[in-house]
Amino acid sequence: MPRFVGLPELLILAPVVVVVVAIVLFFAGIRRRAQTFGYSSTRAYLRAAPRSDAEKRDAADLALRGVVLFALAILFSPFVLAALVPLFYGGRKIVFALLGLGLVDDPDVPGA
Repeated sequence: MPRFVGLPELLILAPVVVVVVAIVLFFAGIRRRAQTFGYSSTRAYLRAAPRSDAEKRDAADLALRGVVLFALAILFSPFVLAALVPLFYGGRKIVFALLGLGLVDDPDVPGA
């Protein structure tokens, strides 16, 4: 007799499905923001130092999303994997902005 998936199995799989959906939505949002800010690719956006106040706010938002996901990881361990990317890139962008390292990305400054 075939056994159907019951409630205990669904409760175990629910956090994994939520994490996968969150990761897909996160990368779709990052791609949209990269296009909004005028970057050629998502990778270029994540690697660049923030150039404007809007990008600085976006970097802080990105880092805080990572912190929230790490807090959720206390309850559901798969969230650790989802939190690594926003926490790293958001924190990196904030540090670049605080240290004034945006000059490295400035094409008008030779040898920077």
